[in-house]
Amino acid sequence: MNLNPATVLNPVFNALDALIQDYGVYCYLVFVWLSLAVIVWILNGGLRCKRPQGNSVTIIPGIIFTMRPPVQPPPPIIGTEVDPAWNCDNETMDEP
Repeated sequence: MNLNPATVLNPVFNALDALIQDYGVYCYLVFVWLSLAVIVWILNGGLRCKRPQGNSVTIIPGIIFTMRPPVQPPPPIIGTEVDPAWNCDNETMDEP
């Protein structure tokens, strides 16, 4: 089996050659009129995307629940000593 592209497509090329030889003028006229029709179709918006009429925006309402880690309070201050020198009134802690 020969898989050479020139050998495989040779019958196709022979058929196209015979078609052009017999009906070349008619093929030319058909392609010219088809190309004009395609150009008119393109200029009229044939390649543009067709948008649906009306509201094109779809809104889908939704509620999103997210889990947050619990807020932890700061650790309690258990044992602090107050220095009497830090007192702004220069009073000691023993005086009433």
